[in-house]
Amino acid sequence: MRLNYYTFSLKLNHTFKIAHGSRNVQKTLIVELTNGDFSGYGEATATPYYQHTIKSMIRVLEENRMRIESYNGEHPERFWEQLNPFIGHNKFVQCSIDVAAWDLYGRMNNKRLVDIWNNQIKNMPVSSYTIGIDTIDAMVAKMSAQPWPIYKIKLGTDNDLKIVQALRNHSKTVFRVDANCAWDADFTIKNSFKLKELNVEFIEQPLIADNWQGMKEVFDKSALPVIADESCTTEDTVKQCKGYFHGINIKLMKCGGLTPARRMIQEARMLGLQVMVGCMTESTVGISAIAHLVPEVDYIDMDGAMLISNDIAKGVSLQNGHVILANKNGTGVCLNP
Repeated sequence: MRLNYYTFSLKLNHTFKIAHGSRNVQKTLIVELTNGDFSGYGEATATPYYQHTIKSMIRVLEENRMRIESYNGEHPERFWEQLNPFIGHNKFVQCSIDVAAWDLYGRMNNKRLVDIWNNQIKNMPVSSYTIGIDTIDAMVAKMSAQPWPIYKIKLGTDNDLKIVQALRNHSKTVFRVDANCAWDADFTIKNSFKLKELNVEFIEQPLIADNWQGMKEVFDKSALPVIADESCTTEDTVKQCKGYFHGINIKLMKCGGLTPARRMIQEARMLGLQVMVGCMTESTVGISAIAHLVPEVDYIDMDGAMLISNDIAKGVSLQNGHVILANKNGTGVCLNP
């Protein structure tokens, strides 16, 4: 087994702004595991909010190169468990290796991941398209430039309700809103009723991640369902969300890859929670991995590759929000030449 990695700067079509930051370029790390004629690919983006840089992720890879290159193509779940004591502190790196291992495993066994997992690809949920924080005119222009069946609207300004009202005047499609921890309980509850009238489907992460007391009040009084994101990042946080959120949004990089993500889905189901799978503005490498979880969840937000102008790979695609899997083994991804 051989480990390689590559760094890229993904250029965003527009400045991408959310409640706790903005960016024009997304740096990303692509991990490649090669065994003979087969290669598998995984991805981890550099995300300051979670204190992961390209440099810090490469350091973890190099510190564990011998362990990683000891992989012999066995089941990726066992490989994940073997590496977890050594790289589990950096979930982003763990994700990149786990996804690469699953991709490689699928290619070596001549199967797509959906087929390995016996997932049915009919009647899959439709992906939302994200509208980042901007002036109202600019947000309207983004919607007009990309007609879509579901929009995820980033909020966290002094004019959030006005933004949604203005965008509603230009679209009749379903809205979802994501405050990225910017609201308090009173604001969330009060405006949930107005947002419901504006055909908003749910509110994602309205309060700061550890405000469980406030979330209990929101859960009990909100007119709309609330979905955890920053409050549910790893396997050990799923159970805590019951009674505080109606569902969870799983991000592969936050939890450590496909292996723990599938366990999180199973636990959420047992707890009666709805499940969403989201993205971190990664390339088609990461998005193609996410796509194979779509048959197992209720909602998806996997437009990351659509938000960049220089995608580095081909694989899954979205057609009017509908997921089109590549007809290739593993995750179906291939890097552009």
